[in-house]
Amino acid sequence: MLSRIRSRFQSNSDDEDQDEGLRNRVARKLNSRRPPNTAFRQQRLKAWQPILTPRVVIPMMIIMAIIFIPIGLGFLLTSYKVNLISIDYTNCDEVESEYVQLPNKHLKWHLDGSKESIDIKWKYNSNENKCYFNINIPEGVESKDWFLYYKLTNFYQNHRKYVSSYDWNQLKGEAVPLDQLNCNGMESRDGKIIYPCGLVANSMFNDTISNLNIFNNDNSGESINWSSNDIAWSSDVKLYKTSKYNINEILPPLNWIEKYPNGYSESDLEFISSDERFMNWMKTAALPSFLKLYGKGKGMKSGNYEMSIELNYPVSIFGGTKSIVLSTSSIFGGRHLALGVVYLVVGGLSVLFCVVFAILAMGKKRRSHEFLNGL
Repeated sequence: MLSRIRSRFQSNSDDEDQDEGLRNRVARKLNSRRPPNTAFRQQRLKAWQPILTPRVVIPMMIIMAIIFIPIGLGFLLTSYKVNLISIDYTNCDEVESEYVQLPNKHLKWHLDGSKESIDIKWKYNSNENKCYFNINIPEGVESKDWFLYYKLTNFYQNHRKYVSSYDWNQLKGEAVPLDQLNCNGMESRDGKIIYPCGLVANSMFNDTISNLNIFNNDNSGESINWSSNDIAWSSDVKLYKTSKYNINEILPPLNWIEKYPNGYSESDLEFISSDERFMNWMKTAALPSFLKLYGKGKGMKSGNYEMSIELNYPVSIFGGTKSIVLSTSSIFGGRHLALGVVYLVVGGLSVLFCVVFAILAMGKKRRSHEFLNGL
């Protein structure tokens, strides 16, 4: 009998010890999840929340208008002074072999300082597979530095499989073995490593754009040479290095065969690692319509010019278009009117709301609360 009572008391004490241990573990767990007792973590920081009365809102609207309207006007005025010539040459291979007028639907232009319109003609030479342009720049256009871009539409460089189809270590000059490359099935060809591997490099834009040659009858003026130096980000230029591959163990991408029909030479590897047009292409675009810088030239002014484009890059396979864009620049970059318009719209709405709130404040004055003093 005594042994039973003793065992029962012992089991009760064991249960109490287990309960106490459980409570301690729960308490430690709760304490570990409790944020520190600081003003920031416990949300006790001092704060100021203005009461949105007309006296507060109207000055805020005035300040916004004073800030946004001048900025918008500055963007618009600077952007308006940027010269721009955009030519869509997607269907140039369907044009006649003699110069004809370029249709307006293929042309966008703005020339600051000139009262005359630009005159552009084009033709197609089937033997050379080249598109020729005769560009007549009217009087009044100042001699400035010009930038040459190519523009593609409906080309999704941000596709998941496409955007990751390259090897950075390979581009940085390392001789990456074949089994360590990950270029979505474009690592090798004919048993040799593809350099540079991947979809991005294989689909590089390869239309060849000539210099802008003077076409005046008296041969006066200067031609514009499109330089490919200093057109890529300096951070990108530092990344690319000459490949350490042996030229006998690598091949160019499939779409580069026309440029390198017999494979690479040592000088070719040095050129690829310093080709800034290639670097610009490898910096993939976020949107399906994008521009890539092809070159820059100096001193284009009024005159008659001719340039040609060798048509190597098909765009019909992805239902897109291709264009060349000649543009000058400003301190804010190229010609972008949208940003200035947005600033003006915000500033204009601020003025409008300021007037509306002022009218409402004068028409509906707040009632006096003095009668509450007697309560």
